Amino acid sequence: MRIDFTEWSRYSAVLTCLLLVALTACRSDDPLESGGVFEPPASEEPGKSEGEVRGFYLLNEGNMGANKASLDFYDYTTETYISNVFSKANPELVGGLGDVGNDIAVYGSKLYVVVNVSNKVEVLDLHSGKRLGKIDVPNCRYITFYEGKAYLSAYLGEVALDPNAPNGMVAEIDTTSLQITRTVEVGRQPEELVGHEGKLYVANSGGYSPPDYETTLSVIDLDSFQETERIEVGMNLHRLKIDEEGDLYVSSRGDYYDNPARLYVVDTEDHKVKKSFDLAVSDMEIHKGIAYAIGVEFNFHTGQNTISYSKIDTRTESLLDDSFITDGTEEGIELPYGVAINPQTDEILLTDAGDYVSPGRLYCFSPDGVLQWTVTTGDIPAHIAFVVE
Repeated sequence: MRIDFTEWSRYSAVLTCLLLVALTACRSDDPLESGGVFEPPASEEPGKSEGEVRGFYLLNEGNMGANKASLDFYDYTTETYISNVFSKANPELVGGLGDVGNDIAVYGSKLYVVVNVSNKVEVLDLHSGKRLGKIDVPNCRYITFYEGKAYLSAYLGEVALDPNAPNGMVAEIDTTSLQITRTVEVGRQPEELVGHEGKLYVANSGGYSPPDYETTLSVIDLDSFQETERIEVGMNLHRLKIDEEGDLYVSSRGDYYDNPARLYVVDTEDHKVKKSFDLAVSDMEIHKGIAYAIGVEFNFHTGQNTISYSKIDTRTESLLDDSFITDGTEEGIELPYGVAINPQTDEILLTDAGDYVSPGRLYCFSPDGVLQWTVTTGDIPAHIAFVVE
């Protein structure tokens, strides 16, 4: 069982149908060698992407209950893909990384790994991968950084369908002491979050109590650390990104029945929806005015997935006609799961979760959408964080 659908009573049906309709992947042999020395350098400045990209971390979620979350690293200088770097760097930590790796981010000289079902954030030295500390937070989900602080969303409560589940929270974390300094209550089952102009925006899902989903973004004033407003957006919100003009791109997962997934654009000046797209977005990354979006939308009526690889021009707020994969490689991808863009080369990285229980794949495409290489990962490869010199 996995956590991303957040519709626990229907999850088994979703997973069964996914497996029945998934494409059989045609996979080439790995051109990359697993192994090697793991020694990425620390970023010089917190949150910056200038400079040379030395490599990236890939967080494999691992199937829920299997305790198989894992951390891999790709080194651009040696073209080496290194598996299980957390376990290699921390052999004394019995049990490995934990259960369901849900998010990852680099800030300064530290790597933050959110492990959802294990109720913790692992804080690692970016250079060595050694644990620097652990922050215990029940049912934690996503992490972001703003003006020297970390902000973490958390469902709270048990990982289970529960119409009486408590509201979620956002925790503020001091990045030096790794201590929680403040908390604030938001909507039920909050997901991704973004800081902008003294405010924190949080996507509420309500995923533990279908069909009574949440439909709002929480707005937190960071001076007072109080929720000051909720912006009405759409049903069962999840992904939240901000473009260079300060507009928020918010994905709605719908209800998997009659209310389809959509993508909304929210103006941070007047806190209103200014645009919407009939587009399912399971993950997205905004880079140089383009939102790269993968969509996997399951519908219980048809028992099928609709899969898409889309590009949106965030400057004109228009959906572009072409897919970001142009060479036909998508025919061999079973279940696209995560997307990231190399900030230096503009290469597109795409993960394939496959059948959720076996090792997945990582694909690297040129900016024009042509496959450059592919490699086997851990189970459910999902989240990527770049290391910049």
